[in-house]
Amino acid sequence: MKFIISGGGTGGHIFPAIAIANEVRRRYPEAVILFVGANGRMEMTRVPEAGYDIVGLDIAGLQRRLTPKNLLFPIKVMRAVRKAGKLIEKFRPDAVVGVGGYASAPVLLAATSRGIPALIQEQNSYAGLVNKLLARRVQRICVAYAGMEKFFPADRLVLTGNPVRTEIADGQRAEALGFFGLDASRPVLLVIGGSLGARTLNQATAAALPRLQAAGVQLLWQTGKTYYPEAAKQAAPFAAANLHALEFVRRMDLAYAAADVVISRAGALSVSELCLTGKPSILVPSPNVAEDHQTKNALALTQQDAALLVRDAEAGSQLYDTALALLQNPARQQQLAANIRLLAHPQATATIVDELLKLVHRM
Repeated sequence: MKFIISGGGTGGHIFPAIAIANEVRRRYPEAVILFVGANGRMEMTRVPEAGYDIVGLDIAGLQRRLTPKNLLFPIKVMRAVRKAGKLIEKFRPDAVVGVGGYASAPVLLAATSRGIPALIQEQNSYAGLVNKLLARRVQRICVAYAGMEKFFPADRLVLTGNPVRTEIADGQRAEALGFFGLDASRPVLLVIGGSLGARTLNQATAAALPRLQAAGVQLLWQTGKTYYPEAAKQAAPFAAANLHALEFVRRMDLAYAAADVVISRAGALSVSELCLTGKPSILVPSPNVAEDHQTKNALALTQQDAALLVRDAEAGSQLYDTALALLQNPARQQQLAANIRLLAHPQATATIVDELLKLVHRM
């Protein structure tokens, strides 16, 4: 069997796509899987690192204001659809998966116009524009949240949860503390700003370093590549107190295992990982995303008393008051952990691949 998986742009699209590919390959080692991404975006490096081939399209999103780039947008889309069509005719996939992001639209358009079965995987509680536009062209739409009928045809929806690496929840605390050089007798705070980092979280964390040291809290602070040089300088005087700035955390299983409390953006992948690992969490939704979908993701948890919410604009004044109060309240941590675990979908990846294979076998 042959499959094309398209989309990307951020880790929230890329890592679920890789999880789907890994599950297909686990079941069918002989399956051929090709990724299609956008040139210049992070999938062009992350996907090959995961062991898969990828082809890039010259495609980018619409700007939110009138710019010369927007005038070229229709031409770029037409060229991308034409290239995607040639790729599909040469590769001849049995089915196509779109995970959102710039490259997803041309591939899904090209595939569905040729009668190739297609599946969309929507990670967020507020559907992305590309997925909404293409929903009636595909046979199956796998979603992570209930109530998505307001965006998609109900007869094509399957509530699966988001595909995440299940091994993310397998880390052992003793190993994790040794890996990061942490003290088992002191609480650990994990700060994750998404694959690209988060300016607001980084600024608030840098300002809070003396407070964390005074409170005896240990810190794993994932800064993102852009912010790391400055964050490393800010954290250096606090290294002896185990307050550590990290550019990127590759062993997230151990980072979660070490953490007593997590501060995070509310991207779909991050939220799904927090549910699976059952971590008491403070969510700070990014305001710089389409349709404010991170706030909607966060509210889906906070309305179930499964996480705390601090608005981005209020993070500077409130985030570390909230974090330190939670770190000092084990009973509240246990309550949040129990509630967030109820929202996990540990079989999400397997269910999505089940739906994909149903499309193939019906053809």
